[in-house]
Amino acid sequence: MRFEWPLVFIGIIFFLFSCGGKTYVLSTKFKDSPAPPVPDYKLTGTWAALPDKRDAADSIPLKSNLKNEQASAKADVFFIHPTIFTEKPSNHHHWNADVNNVDLNYKIQTSTILNQATIFNGSCRIYAPYYREAHLSAFYTTDLESATASLDLAYEDVRTAFQYYLEHYNQGRPIVIASHSQGTYHAVRILQDFFDGKELQKQLVAAYLVGRGVPASSFKNLKPTANAEEIGVWASWCTFGRNYLPDTYKKYYKNSVSINPLLWNASEDFASKELNKGGVGLKFKMVPQIVDAQNHQGVLWINKPYIKGRAFVRSKNWHRADMNFFYNNIRENVGVRVERFLRR
Repeated sequence: MRFEWPLVFIGIIFFLFSCGGKTYVLSTKFKDSPAPPVPDYKLTGTWAALPDKRDAADSIPLKSNLKNEQASAKADVFFIHPTIFTEKPSNHHHWNADVNNVDLNYKIQTSTILNQATIFNGSCRIYAPYYREAHLSAFYTTDLESATASLDLAYEDVRTAFQYYLEHYNQGRPIVIASHSQGTYHAVRILQDFFDGKELQKQLVAAYLVGRGVPASSFKNLKPTANAEEIGVWASWCTFGRNYLPDTYKKYYKNSVSINPLLWNASEDFASKELNKGGVGLKFKMVPQIVDAQNHQGVLWINKPYIKGRAFVRSKNWHRADMNFFYNNIRENVGVRVERFLRR
């Protein structure tokens, strides 16, 4: 059954993916901003997605013949959403979001859960916690002490939610870790704390660490994927327009491993749009052959999306579409790796 949201909220336009607008940078110190209440993950309301809960993760893109297969899925995905807390805070919680913020949670449902977490409902039961995410300012401020403290607080929640998931939901099932942007910041730490060289590594199908540069040195035992069928590996990419490198390239991307989601390896071979099995765009509709892809020195380059009006597209930073552009390729790949894991 599709979870229906009003079309006005699911009308995602690719131009908006690349235009984050002016970044609001906090002026208060972390120590002067009270922390929101600690989430209680025994409560279903603290989860953005659960297999038995009606939420946006149950949705299927329009103009597709995909199905929500969570009821019969033999693997789980623990999905960590990106930064949605981006605007000027409306209360005294400045550095970290309150998981009881109804308006923010609605934005999380109608953006990242709808457009990213649903990728995994063909092969996995979806577990996605709300957490006291750090404000976007944490990635732009010069106040590194406050930024670090806010991200550490956010990770405390993610870690607690994952521990609760392991103790109450997993029951020894195969695990996929998936994340985007700030979510990937936390997912790397989850992999380091729970999987890398530890007993739980045996349950890892794969990790999709998208929207943030991940160097190979991040892990001692976990390796980046070299093909579409490997298990116990990770994939990461950050999407930009061809011939463009961001100002932060040396800081965040130069030493990263970029995996091409149309080829599932780190080569710099060009993958044409014909290999793209469909992304999601306007009104959560499937768009075939939306982009091509090619790795370049730690980032993923694409030509302009093959959409109506592409001649007018000027954007170079496609961060918000990192997963949307490759929706069906990721979805299919998760299924391949889960089946490979189960055949071991």
